[in-house]
Amino acid sequence: MKQLISHPLVLLSIFMIGLIISLPSCQKYENGPTISLRSRSERLANVWKVENYKVNGNDLTSLVTNYTETFSKTGSYTYEWGLLNNNGTWNFQNNDKEIKLNGNDNQTSRILTILKLEENTLWYYYMDSNDRHDLHLVSN
Repeated sequence: MKQLISHPLVLLSIFMIGLIISLPSCQKYENGPTISLRSRSERLANVWKVENYKVNGNDLTSLVTNYTETFSKTGSYTYEWGLLNNNGTWNFQNNDKEIKLNGNDNQTSRILTILKLEENTLWYYYMDSNDRHDLHLVSN
């Protein structure tokens, strides 16, 4: 029995089973991904458009047509929605589970709680008073 346990293939199998079992606990965001070869900053750096927008569970997607958000790897942020636009900076916080947006006026800031961050998908929510705003964005 001792020889069987010390066999390299048995040890490798035990290691692989342990790794597979521990993978779900490594997931940073509620909806994934479990593993990515791209850094969080690289996945976030994109031009995003709204796929779905809800406030307190009510679908308001039709109200935010032509809305885009742009994140750069260097920490700059902009949004555009018709005649409205703003820019500022962003940074990860809370163990990379949140994005803090700071407007260039140094007066406005918002915390986005990330639900999913993949190369072509960004889901987050933010609170505005007692209202929860859920956004599902896709790369533009």
